[in-house]
Amino acid sequence: MMSLTITWASAQTEQLDPQGGQQMKEAMADADSINDTESDSLDAVVDEMSNQTDSLVAPVESAGMYKSLKTKFIEGNAGFMSLVALALVLGLAFCIERIIFLTLSEIKTRRFMADVTGMVEKGDIDGAKGLSRNTRGPVAALCYQGLSRAGAPIDEIERSVASYGTVQAATLEKGCSWITLFIAIAPSLGFLGTVIGMVMAFDQIQAAGDISPTIVAAGMKVALITTIFGIIAALVLQLFYNFILTRIERITADMEEAAITLLDALVRHNQARS
Repeated sequence: MMSLTITWASAQTEQLDPQGGQQMKEAMADADSINDTESDSLDAVVDEMSNQTDSLVAPVESAGMYKSLKTKFIEGNAGFMSLVALALVLGLAFCIERIIFLTLSEIKTRRFMADVTGMVEKGDIDGAKGLSRNTRGPVAALCYQGLSRAGAPIDEIERSVASYGTVQAATLEKGCSWITLFIAIAPSLGFLGTVIGMVMAFDQIQAAGDISPTIVAAGMKVALITTIFGIIAALVLQLFYNFILTRIERITADMEEAAITLLDALVRHNQARS
């Protein structure tokens, strides 16, 4: 609307005063050129700011968690950080071995015991022993131990099953002591790195003869980073250890239930024979 008004005014001025109209047209042309120049300058500034922003954001996006951990690992004194990492790796190795072993030790206990007790009640002790021998896991091994004493007094069978159950429980817990050892070692190594980092800081202060944040920062960083990594390693191993204990408790409960069920079946079998 404003441009139409200016154009109409220019036309009227040109009709009244040709020279004045020509001067107004030149002034308008100069104003348009100035606006175009300012617009181009503004676009150039916006483009430059956008490029600078992209250059600042790109390194942040490219820096992944792996690079950050690697940097902190190096800053935390590679010697002590390697010991913490070794404790974590060895602890995880024992955890994975126990998890695989426990997974292979689990069976469908109720279905298995239903089959075994059914054979015992029918008098097929050899069939129940064969089923127990061909089934993996401590529950089946416990049943085979009890069935191998079939015909003996029930007190003798009970003692045999209880003793063998203790052996099987110890087998389930094999290697767990190493996991607890690495759970204790990991933060201890971190705290040892903390103490050594503090000693380094005081040595640097003594050598410089001045207490400066720049001098103390290096030793303090080593102290804090090693402590953090040691605690993280211990937490990871503790989670796996608690999971393993849960699996062991579940298998142990299945063994106790299977032992009771088997003894009841053998009592009925002995009574039927007599």
